[in-house]
Amino acid sequence: MVVAWVAMRVMETPSAALLPDLTTRLRPSDSTPWTILFVLTLVTLLPAILMCMTPLVRLMVVFHFLRQALGTQTAPSNPTLLGLGLMMTWFLMTPVLNQVDQQAVELYRAGQITGWQAINQGSQPVKRYLLRYAREKDLALFAAAGQVPRPNQPDDLPMRVVIPAYILSELKAGFAIGAVLFLPFLLIDIVTAAITTSIGMFQLPPVVVSTPLKILLFVMVDGWNLLAGSLLKSF
Repeated sequence: MVVAWVAMRVMETPSAALLPDLTTRLRPSDSTPWTILFVLTLVTLLPAILMCMTPLVRLMVVFHFLRQALGTQTAPSNPTLLGLGLMMTWFLMTPVLNQVDQQAVELYRAGQITGWQAINQGSQPVKRYLLRYAREKDLALFAAAGQVPRPNQPDDLPMRVVIPAYILSELKAGFAIGAVLFLPFLLIDIVTAAITTSIGMFQLPPVVVSTPLKILLFVMVDGWNLLAGSLLKSF
């Protein structure tokens, strides 16, 4: 995420000066092809970086549970949910990106620090954000697996420990929210199945009756507003 943000801000400068500037600052001995290779690799890994180091993990898990609970299968569509998740992620990550801009990007563009220094300094706000939501149990798991010495403080942990711990913590949080979200819709399914069975409607699948009822309930309580507000407040 930090590398992507640094690259985006630096690319605002004229393209003719970008590649030589990156080449000189990152490794004076490198040539332009290596810089192009670095940028292309970054673009390729950008979706994975976005998923691993932002709230998008939790958001997409919750959206998936909601769609399964409603029983709509493909509505809303994947691009719609992804677009909503990306916009909410941008909203939540804006304070962190502003810190990266102030501590790394502006100094790099002013020529006060090198490219690697900018990446190192810019990663600190992101690491603090990840540590805020990473559980201690998950941090200890990956620290032990990576044979990392016990740090004096969490900020001393390397990113290779912090990032997977954050992902596990976000998955747990997403599943917990999804389970709670699933319960009222599950209750509607159970009641509908009991009623249709008791009146002898064995040939009518309960989902045919319960799905419109669940959608109607979700719309009546303004579910999307409640869900978005709850997700934003969970960070």
